[in-house]
Amino acid sequence: MKRRGTPEADPQRAVVTALRFALPKGAIIHHCANEVTETGPRGAKRQAILVGMGVHPGFADLIILCDGKVLFLELKSLKGRLSPAQEAFRDVVMAQGFGWALVRSLDDALGALADHGFTTRLASPTGRAAP
Repeated sequence: MKRRGTPEADPQRAVVTALRFALPKGAIIHHCANEVTETGPRGAKRQAILVGMGVHPGFADLIILCDGKVLFLELKSLKGRLSPAQEAFRDVVMAQGFGWALVRSLDDALGALADHGFTTRLASPTGRAAP
């Protein structure tokens, strides 16, 4: 069966693949399926069940746990905008001292790792291992 591509999922797959390569072996990269895409009463019922189970509105697309650090990544297209729930989540997470970054490209994701002090297995442009 051929995998059906989506504009939102394909860039996220690319970022996850790169992060799995870049981060140390013990790092955890997790995506929390935070919404139901099914419309109508059945979708609303399923979403209500998930909220009751702990789904949090606006939760970031990816959470990275590595070497005692936590980083939330929200992936958006070049023109994509944060919803009010995503903005609220960002503000609460950052107020609690956790890292959060808006990612529109693979370079953004790798830059977010560097900005938040994550050690990677990638070589820097000088040929030395990145910090």
